[in-house]
Parts: sequence; structure tokens; C-alpha cells
Amino acid sequence: MSEADLDLGSTDKRKTLWLVLALNVAIAAGFFVTAYLGDSNALLANGVDNSSDALVYALSLLALTRSARWKRGAARFSGVMLLIFAAGVMADAVQRYLNGSTPGGALMIGMAIVAAVVNLWCLRLLNKLKNKDVNLRAATTFSFNDFVSNGGIVLAGIAVMLTGANWPDLIVGIAVACIAVYGGIEILRDAHKDTPQ
Repeated sequence: MSEADLDLGSTDKRKTLWLVLALNVAIAAGFFVTAYLGDSNALLANGVDNSSDALVYALSLLALTRSARWKRGAARFSGVMLLIFAAGVMADAVQRYLNGSTPGGALMIGMAIVAAVVNLWCLRLLNKLKNKDVNLRAATTFSFNDFVSNGGIVLAGIAVMLTGANWPDLIVGIAVACIAVYGGIEILRDAHKDTPQ
């Protein structure tokens, strides 16, 4: 029996995924609260993103001891969820563009910095795992995407404070959605490659 066979449902993987799941739920809640208080599309985008990530981590936990076919199905569901999330964020950005919004730059920056620290921690935890299956690779993709998105929010928050305009917030919100589209497509491709020929 190989090390990979022994490691599929390991305690380390379960503990890591539970911790990453809890952190993403907490960060999603923080994003939703600050998005409402700060009238920000970028914060809302990240809140929805972290919520979909939390769902994926929950699926990954379920998938750890399941068949390869079940794992591929869970990964495909994760990829589709990301694409749906991206469409919703873009629709919200259009609505804010048409109706106007007044995002709070300082709140955007503060929340993004907290989230970046948490996402960096999640990435470290996930990168320590060995023999990652398609769902654990998806989880790593999500954490990396989130970290990049947090940097964009910091820049948008600075631009909002300097200009007093809402366009930096909308641009970053759409950019987060585009990152989600890319991540979703990559996860679907990975799941397809994982399919026995």
C-alpha cells in the first residue's frame, strides 16, 4: 500500500480543512458586514467569494474518503459555483454603476488587510498537505485567488479615498469576479484531467 493510499482521509487533512472552513466563514461574515456598512461592491464580491469557498471546503471534507468519481463531481460543482458567483458580482457592479454608490475607502482597506492575513494563513496550511486530490487543489486555488483579491481591495480603497469616486471599487469587484471565472475554469479543467480515459 502506497503513502498516497494511507493519506487520503488523514487527520491532518481533516483538521486543516475544518480550520480553513471556519476561517472562511468568519471572513465571509466580516466582508458582508463591511460591504453593507461601506457600500462596497469589492467587499461584497469577496464576501460571496469566501462563502462559496466555505461551501467548497465543506465538500472537500466530504470528499476526502469518497470515491474518485465523487471527488470529481464535487470539484465540478465547486467550479460551477464560482462561475455563478462571478455573474452575480458583475450584475451587482452594473447596478451600482447605474444607481451610484459611496464606498468607504478606509473600511475597504482595513477589512482587506485582515482578510489577506487570514488567507495567507490558509495558504500555508493547505500547502503543507501532501498528496492533494482535485478538491484540495481547488481549495488551494481559492485561497490564492482570495489573497490576490485582498491586495486589489487595498489599492481600490486607497483610490476611493484619493478620488472620492466609486469606480475603483467597481473595477476591483469586477476583477474579483474575473479571477473567480479563471479559478472556476481551472478547477473544471483539473477535474476533467483527473477523469480516467
